[in-house]
Amino acid sequence: METAALIVVLVILLALFFDFTNGFHDTANAMATPIATGALKPKTAVLLAAVLNLVGAFLSTEVSKTISGGIIREDAIIDSGAELFLALIFAGLIGAITWNMLTWLLGLPSSSSHALFGGLIGATLVGAGLGAIDFGMVLSKIVLPALIAPLTAGIIAFIATKIAYTITRRYDNKPDGRDGFRWGQIFTSSLVALAHGTNDAQKTMGVITLALITIGWQSAEHHEPEFWVIVACAFTIALGTYLGGWRIIRTLGKGLTDVKPAQGFAAESSTAATILASSALGFALSTTQVASGSVIGSGLGRRGSTVRWRTAGRIAIGWLLTLPAAGAVGALAALLVVWLGPWGVAIDAVLAVVIILGLFLRSRRNAVTHANAMSDVAESGHAVELPDTPPPTRRQQRIEQARAEAKARQKAKADAKASAKAKKKQQQTTTTKEKGE
Repeated sequence: METAALIVVLVILLALFFDFTNGFHDTANAMATPIATGALKPKTAVLLAAVLNLVGAFLSTEVSKTISGGIIREDAIIDSGAELFLALIFAGLIGAITWNMLTWLLGLPSSSSHALFGGLIGATLVGAGLGAIDFGMVLSKIVLPALIAPLTAGIIAFIATKIAYTITRRYDNKPDGRDGFRWGQIFTSSLVALAHGTNDAQKTMGVITLALITIGWQSAEHHEPEFWVIVACAFTIALGTYLGGWRIIRTLGKGLTDVKPAQGFAAESSTAATILASSALGFALSTTQVASGSVIGSGLGRRGSTVRWRTAGRIAIGWLLTLPAAGAVGALAALLVVWLGPWGVAIDAVLAVVIILGLFLRSRRNAVTHANAMSDVAESGHAVELPDTPPPTRRQQRIEQARAEAKARQKAKADAKASAKAKKKQQQTTTTKEKGE
């Protein structure tokens, strides 16, 4: 029992660290666009996102219940001992954190949610077998939403972008135009941050609740997270968000989310609506995938912009690799537990610290902060490419044609006036000569 209690403490600490990485990993989903368009200053943006993540974490617990009483059949594992189950959760978290840290180092917008699911599923498969996974729940609450939500968000963003450009006009005659949408982005990006808190913070709550139920510190009849769990997860994800995942913000700010203000407004509105609706239904979505789908949809909705499907495909392949890659690391960590028991947990803990410190120290060689996040953007981050000089709209074409016609009339009038003046002058000269003779 003492060993199990120690493992629970380790699980809680590691789960909170995962929550922290989730915060700085997904900051870009809400704040890369307003930072890139100048709607918000970098530090102001991440502070706003942190506060709203904190608030959002208290709004719902439906996703938490999906994690704590959904994808894993705890009854099938507890029979083998609570200590084993807790060790498998610990191994799964190592898989999720390893993938999160690696993709953060590379500046890749991967899914923290799928990393968590992959790590837990991989560890459970090794330690307890296929029977311990509720594949029906995995399919209905994780896989299908992952396929449907980005598509839905993309369609909504496409329609919203079309509407935004239809009902507004360019009064400033600038290529980007519609700068008023920058103010709207402050509201929509804040809504995305709030939605992120309602969805992603709950995943860590679910993991901790699952561990507490396993050891008997919480009733198995109630999968609602304890209040202290909600508070701890809310503050941890908010702290991670405030520190900012500047590497991923750099990739998304001028790459996947490098859109005009009206597009950013439409994309963020679609992202927030999709995530909030899914949180209410208990779907554990990837906010990264939803945000990306929205941006691509907004890119298709703006005339003159083109979506670079080749790059978007590479990002999608990265998403596909997230779950199996995190699952493989979780499975390897679980093997040590199965082979070595408590010593395996100790070795896993040491390896986790080494991996985290190693990746962090590697990141210091080319540090990315709020000061240089937008100064150099990797080409691989571009998914939506916009021409430097977009083609004129039909209204602009009519205005230019009217201006050209007016200019032509003025020129013709001036030429006629000059011609008449010259003719009159010539006549006066002729008359003068005749009088002289």
